[in-house]
Amino acid sequence: MKRIFLDDFVIGGGAPFLLIAGPCVIEDEKSAMNTASILKEITGELEIPLIFKASYDKANRTSMSSYRGPGLTKGLQILKRIKEDLSIPVLSDVHRFEEIEKASSVLDVIQVPAFLCRQTDFIIEVARNTKIINIKKGQFLAPWDVSNILEKASSTGNDNIMITERGTSFGYNNLVVDMRSLPLMRAMGYPVIFDATHSVQLPGGAGNASGGQREMVPCLSRAAVAGGIDGLFLEVHTDPECALCDGPNSLYLASLPGLLTVLKEIDEIVKREER
Repeated sequence: MKRIFLDDFVIGGGAPFLLIAGPCVIEDEKSAMNTASILKEITGELEIPLIFKASYDKANRTSMSSYRGPGLTKGLQILKRIKEDLSIPVLSDVHRFEEIEKASSVLDVIQVPAFLCRQTDFIIEVARNTKIINIKKGQFLAPWDVSNILEKASSTGNDNIMITERGTSFGYNNLVVDMRSLPLMRAMGYPVIFDATHSVQLPGGAGNASGGQREMVPCLSRAAVAGGIDGLFLEVHTDPECALCDGPNSLYLASLPGLLTVLKEIDEIVKREER
């Protein structure tokens, strides 16, 4: 399997699982910095590699009136400060061609949103400009369809590619996770990330916003880590009930140490058996 090197840790190839975590969207600099600081402390104690994640512009909100974030310029400034002050690699999603060059100057990982995972030209342009690309598998795709996405991205010569599972559409306003997708995609040779919080999202389920079932996140996370994933993606918030985006499926930040402790134990067993 492809091994991706970022800062002082390795992603994939049997390495311990990586955590990609943060709030769904940047609400303000103070809260983003506070969340990143807490995440660094938690993962530092557990020796779990961390990438801080937050969107500067959530362009795919359900409602036109929903909060989207501070925007490209201010959002990247905040992410750059977190990266430099806390020495944490940062990730955000990019929705438009015009943002790719500026985003790549700050972000360690650029994420292609699930709804854009089949946009050939967009994937190629992101892969050309970023060090590492994380592509969300669309809710409308089968696991084996991912091979076409990988071919598009790797055609640029950049093979630092991660694929993220985030559930599959299951009727209206519902997602389901087929855990078979994880080994199927890992067999393609690239690191696979499991997005546990978006996988319990109920897209558009609240009418003008998405609902979610955060109580299911620990169960799915344990199952995915037992399946040998290379990384876990979690949206976290100090107070999800007051979050400006994706609160219903975000984890309470205070619950993270207990969950990660269990997941690390499972990961060590699974990776030991793989070796």
